[in-house]
Amino acid sequence: MKPRWAFGLTFVGAVLVAGGIFYGLVVLLDFKEIDSTAKLDAKTLFDLVKLSFGVVAGAGALVALVVAYRRQRVDEAGAHREATRLHTERFSQAVDKLGSDSPAVRLGGVHALTGLADDAPDSSLRQTCIDVLCAYLRLRYSPDPGEGPAHLEEHHRYLALREVRHTILRLIGDHYRRPKGTHRSWQGCDLDLTGVTSDGDIDFRGATFSGGVNFRGATFSGGVNFRGATFSGGVVNFDDATFSGSAVYFDYATFSGGVVNFRDSTFSGGDVSFGGAEFSAGLVHFRGADFSGGDVFFAGAEFSGGDVLFDDPTNPAPQGLLAAVGTPPPAGVTLPSAWLLPAP
Repeated sequence: MKPRWAFGLTFVGAVLVAGGIFYGLVVLLDFKEIDSTAKLDAKTLFDLVKLSFGVVAGAGALVALVVAYRRQRVDEAGAHREATRLHTERFSQAVDKLGSDSPAVRLGGVHALTGLADDAPDSSLRQTCIDVLCAYLRLRYSPDPGEGPAHLEEHHRYLALREVRHTILRLIGDHYRRPKGTHRSWQGCDLDLTGVTSDGDIDFRGATFSGGVNFRGATFSGGVNFRGATFSGGVVNFDDATFSGSAVYFDYATFSGGVVNFRDSTFSGGDVSFGGAEFSAGLVHFRGADFSGGDVFFAGAEFSGGDVLFDDPTNPAPQGLLAAVGTPPPAGVTLPSAWLLPAP
């Protein structure tokens, strides 16, 4: 609202309020009729003057209140602009570090971006910092050249850059474990790790992902631990992901409020456990998933509130799945018929 309109409305409001009070006093004092021929004595005139000054003072106080409110709004807007400007400057410096040739400087850029995400003035700027860290993980990198004498320097550089990537993943897990609404919590922000490659252990135990989570086409060649993690409020996408080389834990994880997609994912080279997990999402999709090279456990898992799709009869039924789902499966649960037949 423009100042002149605010002042005008405030003054009119003050006059109306004063008039209402005056009228109320007249009624309360039983001045039902006022003789138009009566003379105003000094006391009555003095009272009217005091009342007039009171109305003017009240109107002035209200105008001052409006001015103070608008000044506060302007100061707050200016403070937000200043905070955004400083954030942008620090952001540019951190991104420059992240693109440095020195692994140590890159590591400093990672921690700088993490701190910026923690202190961001609003959620959109926090999401931007997270997006940059995820984009770094999605970048292709040169594989390990080996430990031979001819490639020793390249091997050391590879290990240093690998440490940068693992630091980002460790920080992501730490920030998504912090309760939502507290300082340094990233819960509610989207996490896009499409096609990311991780050759080390990932620890997301107890993390809460209440925004979109995308691991589509990701490759995990180390251990993956989502034990006790919570996925809610969006799409959880692991389709076409590859888990190999070590154990994969989703024990006691909770999937709810959206779509859980493990379509065409590959689990090989280690045990896979969904023991005690709760699936209450609108759709739980395991179609085309390939479980091989290790045991698969669904013992104690719970399926409720949505459709569950399995359709790969080439693999044996995961251990505990039939007990968790029930046989025959309830409406909305699709299992290969070969899994439901007694073993020959």
